[in-house]
Amino acid sequence: MTTFSIDTVPHDRLTANDLARLREHFDAEYFAEFGAWDPDQPYGYASHDLHVIARLGDVVVGHVGWARRTIGVGAAEAVIAGVGGVLISPHARGQRAGARLLERAAASMTEAGGIEFGYLGCREEVVAFYESCGWHRVSAAEHSIDRAGQPTTQPPGPPILTLALGSPPRRWPEGTIDLRGRAW
Repeated sequence: MTTFSIDTVPHDRLTANDLARLREHFDAEYFAEFGAWDPDQPYGYASHDLHVIARLGDVVVGHVGWARRTIGVGAAEAVIAGVGGVLISPHARGQRAGARLLERAAASMTEAGGIEFGYLGCREEVVAFYESCGWHRVSAAEHSIDRAGQPTTQPPGPPILTLALGSPPRRWPEGTIDLRGRAW
């Protein structure tokens, strides 16, 4: 198995080299469909407070980003780490890089303090991967600001996954989710 290094880097401490390597990583996967990666609003989604980066030498082979936000869920509020930018290079897949990145991301959320849940939306094809890493699917309508900057509501159905943090972990509240901003 290949040995990767995994670093956590606050968004405001990304170096020029970090930004260049992340841009290469994301553009290799998404440039044709979405254009150039923008670290402050990646593909129209919310930016990240913290980047969890897997490297093989100087090459970025994986990334998970997250940002703290208080959201509404039904009549309750929840402090979440909204997760996005989960990407593993094709040559690093099948080597547990994704699981290791998600483990380190969860640890960094806990270390940050006061975050009750990890939160992400994804494609149906990758739900089983997230579930194998301890995430749980929830079904709810979701209000957010879309990639074009407009309010939008997604009906229940598309994958939303949460990861309870803290001890003891809080149960995810029932009700419509209001992200109070862009998704990740």
